[in-house]
Order: sequence, then C-alpha cells, then structure tokens
Amino acid sequence: MRFARFIASGRIMDGTLDKGGENLIGSDGNSYDPSKVAWLPPASPTKIIGLVLNYSDHANELGLETAKEPVLLFKPNNTLLGHLGNIVYPRGATYMHYEAELVVVMGRECRRVKASNANDYIKGYTIGNDVTVRDFITNTFRPPIKAKGFDTFLPLGPCIVTSDELSDLSNLNLKTNVNGELRQQGNTKNLMHSVPELIEYISEFMTLEEDDLIMTGTPKGISPIKTGDKVEISIDNIGTLKNIVVAE
Repeated sequence: MRFARFIASGRIMDGTLDKGGENLIGSDGNSYDPSKVAWLPPASPTKIIGLVLNYSDHANELGLETAKEPVLLFKPNNTLLGHLGNIVYPRGATYMHYEAELVVVMGRECRRVKASNANDYIKGYTIGNDVTVRDFITNTFRPPIKAKGFDTFLPLGPCIVTSDELSDLSNLNLKTNVNGELRQQGNTKNLMHSVPELIEYISEFMTLEEDDLIMTGTPKGISPIKTGDKVEISIDNIGTLKNIVVAE
C-alpha cells in the first residue's frame, strides 16, 4: 500500500496512491488529481531522528572519519514540508544543499527492540530531503541544529510505501536531480548501519512511537542549490519527491 495525506476541497484527507503516482483516492472514496491537491507530509511524527555519515562515501567527500556506532541528531518538526511544497532559502545563506535519504516510518510504540524483530514495528518507508545550510556547520562536534533546522528543511513524501511493495530494502537506488541534471546517486547496499540495526540501537535508550521518523543518511554527491531550482529525489519503488526552492 501507498499512504498519502493531502488537502482537497478544503479538507485534510488520508488517502492511497497507486504505484504509478497517477491515481489518488481520498478517505471519502473520491478520486483526486495528484497535481491539483496540496500535499502534506505523509506522517505526523513526535520526533525525527537523523543519521550523520551513514554512507562512508559521503564521509569521504567531507573529509570526515566514520564512527563505529551510529551518530544521531534530531531534526525539528518545524522543518516538515510536503511533496511539491516550496523550500525556503534563508536570507543571507551562501551554501544550501539537498540530502537524499530513505526514511523509516515507525508503525507502533516500541522500546528495546532487537534487530531480528525490527521489521514488525515499521509502518513503511518514504523519501526525505535533509536540506542543510553548510554556512552554519563550523564545528563537527556540535549538533548542526541551525544548519538543518530552518522551516521547510525536511521535504517528505510523496507517500508512505509499505514493506511488501519493496522487493529488497538493501538494494534501492537513490537519485537527486536538480533542474533535470543528475547531481547525486547512491544505493542502500552501502548503508553502514542497516535499518534493523538502527532501530535496535535507538530503541535501546529511547521509546519510539507511531509515525516517528528515522532518516538513514545520504550518499555522496551534495552540491549547492539556489532560488528557483527544482529538486527531485527518487528512490526505487517509492517514487519521486519534488520541491522548488524559493527566496525567503
């Protein structure tokens, strides 16, 4: 299944989307044109957990060492933005970039979950763009809250895809196109910490709740984006998340 949230006819609706992304059915049973609704983030998390340097090639392009244990950060909820929404370029910033990420959506409350059972607690997967302003990353020993915490800095969607729709979670291609130009390409087979391992690690000390998000990191290939750019992030069997960059 592919679950979506959107606004149509003045109402917030839950709905389902077909694999081709052309047939959107609302909770009222009516069909809606996906290009004419206002898309909402498909999940309403209590918390958003990000992974730093979960792809070794991304660490290499930044000249940073990788860590044996997952390195976590919190992405604030004010950053959430739906498919086709506008990413706001902050006034005065000089280097803002995208980060294509596979995002795990938790399905129910859990604590101290073993990796072998982790899939039982997953609602599905979606696409995230961990937008970042590198101007504000000046000390790698401090969490990059300002760099990643501006409003609209987490486009998410278009929908949540359940596990049965994904043939092999460990072999999904991620691609980022900016104005039609391929800028970033990676594959989940290169994740340093797998999804079940991440859930075991995080839930050992933190209760995870329904709709909480775990962002699994980005591969190499970051580059600057500017006002007017169209950013499209695609992941195999999930779809394409599209957003436009606008000036503050």
